[in-house]
Amino acid sequence: MLRPTRRGPTVSVLAYDGMSVFEMGIVTEVFGLPRPEFEVPWYELTVCAEAPGPVRIVGGASLHTPYGLDIFAAAETVIVPGVPDVTADPSPELVAALNRAHERGARIMSICSGAFALAGAGLLDGRPATTHWRYADRFRQRHPEVDLDPDVLYIDDGPLLTSAGSAAGLDLCLHVVRSDYGPAIANAVARRLVIQPHRDGGQAQFIEAPLTADPADDRIARSIAWALAHLTEVITVETLAGQAHMSTRTYLRHFTRATGTTPIRWLIHQRIQASLALLETTDTPIEKIAKAVGFDTSVTYRHHFNAIMRTSPSAYRSAFHTGEAVPAGRP
Repeated sequence: MLRPTRRGPTVSVLAYDGMSVFEMGIVTEVFGLPRPEFEVPWYELTVCAEAPGPVRIVGGASLHTPYGLDIFAAAETVIVPGVPDVTADPSPELVAALNRAHERGARIMSICSGAFALAGAGLLDGRPATTHWRYADRFRQRHPEVDLDPDVLYIDDGPLLTSAGSAAGLDLCLHVVRSDYGPAIANAVARRLVIQPHRDGGQAQFIEAPLTADPADDRIARSIAWALAHLTEVITVETLAGQAHMSTRTYLRHFTRATGTTPIRWLIHQRIQASLALLETTDTPIEKIAKAVGFDTSVTYRHHFNAIMRTSPSAYRSAFHTGEAVPAGRP
């Protein structure tokens, strides 16, 4: 006798005329592909449009969906991957659908310019949100009532989640998987995508910088690789500059241009990131974890962890501890 199939969480994503398929592909890859290896009821994804039928996409092709806004608004997680025009208001029909979803408690997400739709529907009034940094000025002009932070990858504000440009949507989608199914499964999905398992939402967006043939760029990259291999050691800006064979002042200028942040801020983020796997998969005391990732004291570690992750190491462990490390070589 066949067992009844358990139903997974429902997810809907909105296709729109003139869209790039990248953001749609992010959502499809994370939520749409079947993943029977996890032995949990995976998401049920539906691609919708404002009106059922063909939707033109970049490149002259089109996709066709029979699902409209009623199905879109009925999902447990509703995703707007972008808008066709950041200077225009969302349609009244889309505004109504987003508000229906919000009123019944759906999780509503945006990727990149999709935040304009959520803001246009009034859902972000008085709330923190983000979007791609290049839209920040226009977003503030159009939606001054929203607490915009254009310097982060994504923001999880309860039922409303917003992310920065394109690839940051992948970070947000993995954050949702981590919240729904735990770190082991989220990390496994990340390995299949061949991406970093977890970039916290507070990490800075990359800033626009001209590409040059400056050999200093390679020296910065080598110093970063060295730092990642020596996180447990005492690392100063002078140490990194020495690895790059630069003066401290020159190194600071090149590093900031290459990464959009300072060496010390970058190093702190890397050490916090390195600590996550230890919190998730071991019972190692917090004090030993702090030392293992290069912090002088657990007090310093806790301070930076709270500032970056917006929770404490202990609370993070309580939420995401699996007790089972997933071997790095497992596909």
